[in-house]
Amino acid sequence: MDFTPTEAQAEARDLAARIFGDLATHERLGAVGTGSDPDLWKALCTAGLIGAVTELGLLGLVLLLEEQGRTTAQVPYAATCVYGLLAVASHGTPEQRERLLPGIEDGSVVVGGAFPAQGGVRALARGGLTGSVPAVPWLRDATHVLVADTDRRLWLAPLGDGTRTVPVELTAPWSAARLLLDRAPAEPLGGPDAGVYADVLATARTAFAGLQAGVCAGSLARAVAHTNTREQFGRPLATRQAVQLRAADAHLDTEAIRVTAYEAAWRRDAGLPYATHALTAAWWAAEAGQQVVHTGQHLHGGAGADLDHPVHRHFLWGRQLGAHLGCGAEVLQELGELIASGE
Repeated sequence: MDFTPTEAQAEARDLAARIFGDLATHERLGAVGTGSDPDLWKALCTAGLIGAVTELGLLGLVLLLEEQGRTTAQVPYAATCVYGLLAVASHGTPEQRERLLPGIEDGSVVVGGAFPAQGGVRALARGGLTGSVPAVPWLRDATHVLVADTDRRLWLAPLGDGTRTVPVELTAPWSAARLLLDRAPAEPLGGPDAGVYADVLATARTAFAGLQAGVCAGSLARAVAHTNTREQFGRPLATRQAVQLRAADAHLDTEAIRVTAYEAAWRRDAGLPYATHALTAAWWAAEAGQQVVHTGQHLHGGAGADLDHPVHRHFLWGRQLGAHLGCGAEVLQELGELIASGE
């Protein structure tokens, strides 16, 4: 294993860090509210950071999502890259790739993902989808949605005829909506092979674990800055042993999320089995991620309870990511069953 970024991956990561750092400021995020930032999305598309993922691979995407997580930038980057770009590039037909990828790469096609399969959607014998999904992140921004039906087949549905969305609010401001399907037209992606659903879900779990690593790193960085400047009884809080130990534990948890996400992504890019590795990364993101953002908020003392403080946004993101594609207990059970099956 070698997680050292290639030159192209490092350059893309640094470019993403500059764009997110310049545009995803606390003031701009506050002005955006619970929606997405269209100017930031345009900047990412203009810089080619969506289309570049095809060449950078899943490890490259994880590196880019870390930078988004550090700033909690409100754009549908992870969803579009996982459920759109990588899903179509890996499992679409040549015709689908030729028709869909250019729009996804330039940002005019935004894809949400109704994942994991919850049994609320079924495919009709005469074509089309029917059913509902309670909450799909970034669906308010989407032009298409990748849906998993009760048989775990994948369908790509354009938002329009037969597809209705109702805005909902999650703990994190992810432009979410309820998805309502009434004989909605959709095209299959990847055929009936159950392995296609498993691959897309594992890819999503790996990518969102990378996003969680960035959220945690950003939360901890804010806590370190605060405890180094905030004084108590004439000494910075950072000189207190209890604070140091708490921060050290959060740092180790953040590194565990990062390295397990890197390993899962590297294995996928190398064409190696990575299902158990993706679940491992998802477990760390769920369990350790929530501990880290709690620590980040706690180390801010009373300021951490301020809903308008930047660290609170990291707390909300960390909590949402901790249960996004399965909470820790669910992921651990799935991992155990997979190991026991010997697959």
